[in-house]
Amino acid sequence: MTRVFNFSAGPAILPEPVLLRAQQELPDWQGLGMSVMEVSHRGKPFVAAAEKAEADLRKLMRIPDDYRVLFLQGGATLQFAMVPMNLAAGGARVDYINTGSWSKKAIKEAQGLCQVNVAADAGAPYANIPERAEWRTDPDAAYLHYTPNETIGGVEFHYVPDTGGVPLVADMSSTILSRPVDVSQFGLIYAGAQKNIGPAGLTLVIVRDELLARSPESLPQMLSYRALAESQSMLNTPPTFAWYIAGLVFEWIIEQGGLAAMAGRNYRKAARLYNAIDSSAFYTAPVDEDCRSWMNVPFTLARPELDGQFVSEAEAAGLTHLKGHRSVGGMRASLYNAMPDAGVDALIAFMAEFERRHG
Repeated sequence: MTRVFNFSAGPAILPEPVLLRAQQELPDWQGLGMSVMEVSHRGKPFVAAAEKAEADLRKLMRIPDDYRVLFLQGGATLQFAMVPMNLAAGGARVDYINTGSWSKKAIKEAQGLCQVNVAADAGAPYANIPERAEWRTDPDAAYLHYTPNETIGGVEFHYVPDTGGVPLVADMSSTILSRPVDVSQFGLIYAGAQKNIGPAGLTLVIVRDELLARSPESLPQMLSYRALAESQSMLNTPPTFAWYIAGLVFEWIIEQGGLAAMAGRNYRKAARLYNAIDSSAFYTAPVDEDCRSWMNVPFTLARPELDGQFVSEAEAAGLTHLKGHRSVGGMRASLYNAMPDAGVDALIAFMAEFERRHG
């Protein structure tokens, strides 16, 4: 089996041991004579697997008992609407921090559902985070929403904002499980799965119990955090295969030493790549040093006309999905948990050789 080093921002690389275990278990899961995709989501075998996945996630993230964990569908994008629908009913005022493409999408969706105050806006080209003293927050806001890591632009918060008691909502799609986080600092965390959790099709929501009471009775059940929590995420058939794979990923992270071990590995991987970029006259990292992402490393070439050649030669060398997002161009290397050190080393070596020939 020949596997490439997949630097995609998502759907992203998965741990090879997880893939091999899923391959082995696929035709006959737990001796049932059928795959996990074929069993009833309400049957005892799958319910037990779902409960173990949640227990492992709670262990990894040290999720307090007064938080619910929801395994949902619709991607993080659906949460752009579900957050204000549940937490800011009746047109309440909310605060948003705009640091890039995903922040902007969340803001646009919320504007049709409640009163949105953009408390801070980094502005194009979104290469930094506004100083905390400059934020124009409302102490009576229903919540403050931010995106800890902007997958497209590569801007990342290396601190958790102090909201003074206002519930903090975070789109952690591209940072969840990459390092320890104090869940008690947040009112609600949501994350699409297809980066550090598992395959696309699953979305995690971690929400403090007291906020569930805000969900209006008039909301459709499938859009109500309260109703979804009361049903243990099984109002309808959940994405069972994605849930199962997520459970295997949680087990793998525990075996690797947990989130502290993940943080050490991820920091070292990103530091090596940024050092290679900063030491070069041919490559440039466009994001300010104090808010560079560990997960998504954008960089540009001194000669943009070589972008296509760089991508094609990288793919031939087994380094895939390095082309930057269509909205910003350039290159982007995503270094999620499952990206091994060898992949980063191979990319750095390729970049040095490409620069030698074209610099």
